[in-house]
Amino acid sequence: MADAVDVEAVFRSEYGRAVSVLVRFLGDIDLAEEAVQDAFATAVQRWPETGVPPSPAGWIITTARNRAIDRLRREAKRDERQAEATLLNTPDAPAEEGPVRDDRLRLIFTCCHPALATPAQVALTLRLLGGLTTPQIARAFLVPEPTMAQRLVRAKAKIRDARIPYRLPRDADLPDRLQGVLAVVYLIFNQGYEGTPELTSEALRLGRLLTDLMPDEPEAVGLLALMLLVDSRRDARQDEHGELVPLPEQDRARWNRELIAEGQSLVRRCLRRNQPGPYQIQAAIQAVHSDAATAEATDWGQILSLYDQLTAFTPSPVVALNRAVAVAETEGPRRALDLVDALDLDGYHVFHAVRADLLRRLGRDTEAVRAYETAVERAESPAERAFLERRRRELLRT
Repeated sequence: MADAVDVEAVFRSEYGRAVSVLVRFLGDIDLAEEAVQDAFATAVQRWPETGVPPSPAGWIITTARNRAIDRLRREAKRDERQAEATLLNTPDAPAEEGPVRDDRLRLIFTCCHPALATPAQVALTLRLLGGLTTPQIARAFLVPEPTMAQRLVRAKAKIRDARIPYRLPRDADLPDRLQGVLAVVYLIFNQGYEGTPELTSEALRLGRLLTDLMPDEPEAVGLLALMLLVDSRRDARQDEHGELVPLPEQDRARWNRELIAEGQSLVRRCLRRNQPGPYQIQAAIQAVHSDAATAEATDWGQILSLYDQLTAFTPSPVVALNRAVAVAETEGPRRALDLVDALDLDGYHVFHAVRADLLRRLGRDTEAVRAYETAVERAESPAERAFLERRRRELLRT
């Protein structure tokens, strides 16, 4: 017998694949997404009685495809639409060929069309590939939910009105779409790292496919290195009670040395090319962390230098916040707090958590408690909220 948890697990792992396949069959993003959602709704009704099928992904794709065909037939008012439905019902229709053979990766490259702005490319693909909700995507972009909802609607309208085809990009088009593709993969990874392991695994799989597809693109290699090095700490990120453990307090014996070795090898490969970019620099920062046998042995001077380079490529408030953490270790918390207070990141819980820690180190406990309270209010992850609340309580007891 199946329950809601079974269907939810299949949704997390297979939604993107199902949408990708249906988009290729239908050439219509809204119809594909609606058909897949309808198939999962049917699964919620049927699987508790019939059990999870031997191939749940195949069941979802077949059910979605049949529902889409039925809808096309019902709505067919012209011979062309009826012909389209008939063609889709042909089981042996030849697959489209092109340089990208993986359905999910093809969907990313297809959605990252230059006619769309990069934020729209990323948001739309996260919606399709990961099945992320509008609130989840809004949090990833640090924008209000209504803003993200409008962005998704406009992206779909742009595709529809401009008649952007859902077809595989040519080899020559791949580099121009790479920036959006890398951003999508990294956001999928981050979403997984915050509580959906299936998305983390999917991002790593896509990252490996990208480096195989475009081995001479150093930023693709840099992204894979970055994800491997961050993922190497997965087992140490929570204690035996499931509570969050910050990087300085992690048991480094639990870090995955195989992933670290692979990630560091890729970083060295990027360094030899000497074509730095944001993902390569972030990977290098993680490599410095992974080099340190203890938190105290971390080379913060090198990390600060790397953040200076990253700021030149990506002068964003989030990068500035992370740089301030390195400044705190090299120049002291007072200088770092001045930098943090100049940032406009009130809606970002990490901003308040960093500020709280700096205030604590400066002995300004009352202000630190208030900052922790704000961080708890802003945090979405239960594990992060519990960690921040614990820090707040510890400060109150001192």
